Amino acid sequence: MSGIRSILSEKSNGIATVTMNRAEVLNSMHPIMVEELIEKLKDLDNDPAVKVIILTGAGKAFCAGGDLPYLESLDDPVSSRDYIVLAGKLIMTIKNLTKPVIAMVNGVAAGAGFNLALACDIIICAKSARFAQSFAKIGLIPDCGGHYFLPRAVGIHKAKELMFTADLIDADTALRMGFINQVTDDENLVEATNKFAQKLAAAAPLALAFIKRILNQSSELSLENILELEASMQSFCIQTQDNKEGIKAFKEKRKPVFKGM
Repeated sequence: MSGIRSILSEKSNGIATVTMNRAEVLNSMHPIMVEELIEKLKDLDNDPAVKVIILTGAGKAFCAGGDLPYLESLDDPVSSRDYIVLAGKLIMTIKNLTKPVIAMVNGVAAGAGFNLALACDIIICAKSARFAQSFAKIGLIPDCGGHYFLPRAVGIHKAKELMFTADLIDADTALRMGFINQVTDDENLVEATNKFAQKLAAAAPLALAFIKRILNQSSELSLENILELEASMQSFCIQTQDNKEGIKAFKEKRKPVFKGM
């Protein structure tokens, strides 16, 4: 890889934006970039000034998936597995972050890039965005949690269709399928995403962290398990200063100021 940093990040008003910065190769997932993403996301999750994280790509793509030249260099099963396991570590990092992660999809999200977006909590995309489970076209199976996230988002039969055919779908189709939250004109993407992020940044951070944790486990848990988790986490939330502030603000007909305490 060149000397250009593979990711960029900036923080403003409680929102951190992390940009995959390999525009010349459509932000494909080289292991160096994946490792830097993991480290940066963990750092931001531990930063009390950050309430929400936006993940996006430089140039005309969000992420085109695996780095094909690097894939071609993998000449044994061990190194191949190490690469896929590392990419999976990135997916688990996003899922386990306490803070909401918004995928701001500015262009193509293909292969592992599609599944990287699915791993995020919210997906907002430009009208020009395109999505494809492109693995089968090069004799591969979906990775980066695609078999987990996609059927939960669109149903098992639609997931099979998208994975079997590797068809490219546009943003409006993705919205109808239900795996993205919002489509906006290309020129308004950054503004729309930041507006949504600001709404989350103003919310109670502990409550959002607990909601994310429960929802991420919900498909594997029974109702009884979920009720127990709710009882445990809600009893904690009731004792927080944020809950007291929320109730006070509601009574005073003003916006609450949450501090994560």
